[in-house]
Amino acid sequence: MTALFDAETETTAELMRRLGAAARSAAAALALAPRPQKDAALVAAAAAIRDDRALILAANAEDMAEARRNGVAGSFLDRLALDDKRIEAIAQGLEAVAGLPDPIGDVLADWTRPNGLRIQRVRVPLGVVGVIFESRPNVTADAAALCLKAGNACILRCGSESFRSSTAIAAAVGHGLKKAGLPRSAVQLVPTRDRAAVGELLGLTEFVDVVIPRGGKSLTARVAADSRIPVLWHLDGINHTYVHEAADPEMARRVVYNAKMRRTGVCGATETLLIDRSVAGSMLRPILDDLIEAGCEIRGDTVVQAIDPRVLAASDDDWDTEYLDAILSVKTVDGLDAAIEHVNLHGSHHTDSIVTADAAATEAFLARVDSAIVLVNASTQFADGGEFGMGAEIGIATGRLHARGPVGTEQLTSTKYVVRGTGQTRP
Repeated sequence: MTALFDAETETTAELMRRLGAAARSAAAALALAPRPQKDAALVAAAAAIRDDRALILAANAEDMAEARRNGVAGSFLDRLALDDKRIEAIAQGLEAVAGLPDPIGDVLADWTRPNGLRIQRVRVPLGVVGVIFESRPNVTADAAALCLKAGNACILRCGSESFRSSTAIAAAVGHGLKKAGLPRSAVQLVPTRDRAAVGELLGLTEFVDVVIPRGGKSLTARVAADSRIPVLWHLDGINHTYVHEAADPEMARRVVYNAKMRRTGVCGATETLLIDRSVAGSMLRPILDDLIEAGCEIRGDTVVQAIDPRVLAASDDDWDTEYLDAILSVKTVDGLDAAIEHVNLHGSHHTDSIVTADAAATEAFLARVDSAIVLVNASTQFADGGEFGMGAEIGIATGRLHARGPVGTEQLTSTKYVVRGTGQTRP
């Protein structure tokens, strides 16, 4: 749902304060909304997404045409693009969140003190969540759904490239809110492309409780520099797949291909392949054949180049790069310790995977790799809240405070202590 904005009668600063005040009011209502009402809004929003399919696709076609005119990269276009399948996935995501348990009111701990006081730690909403994201219009629905389910109002600031698509999706969500009798201001999409709106949002300390950036380094850097509001970090995905010497060759081939090529522009895509030097000669060539035949550019160290002459030389910068494209850096390592050292040094602490049949290597990798998500014998592309059973996600939090990993409904809550007495006084 989009608020109206007339730049001739209202400044961007005034607009953002108006959105903030409306969101704070809506958050108070949402905090008390029963689960059936929130779920009804999500189901109605899903129906509206399907009903408005043609409108959403038309809006997306305009966004795509403008992006092509601006010469954006193919991987960016993939993140921006919508089709019937992706729109249906958005609708199903809303319904999946509706089917999740309501976290609000969950009692996380319950104990009684010797003096008879009963103390409970209970989940409560965060309040108002600001979400700043870039090119993926589905984030509009995902963020709205998760915030709503967790009893939070949200202010969504999409990238200018997805403005029309996100506006159309937000309108459908607004229909769901109205049908369920919830405040339409519970979900507000910033109705201007003015870049100043981001700065104003980051200063709304009176109204916004937490900000979640979802995008590239330039976005997160700006939020880091400018935000006066606590930030739930979603940094870049410099993810690794490590093929250990005890890996099954066919499993490694399947997992690496999917981890890189299923969708190259998502944050869970593998950007660096590590492989033990002892098995590189026997295992690596079939893996590279699959990737290169699919159009993936390979940048490798000297050992990798010797194995396959099609491989380009990797630079030092390649080990620290999130390509979000059909490009993969490949490095040989001298065993498990070297692989873990490389991941912790060059990764972004997002998602990393090991392929191995060795139980000791598995446990060492899981214990020592310092990332939000660590996998064994599985593609890094499973780094997704939907795949974790969360219905959807706002992002993968890579920091250590409050939440880490997929940010779903539980991660969008805080706690309070409820203490029940029978007249006790403190001596």
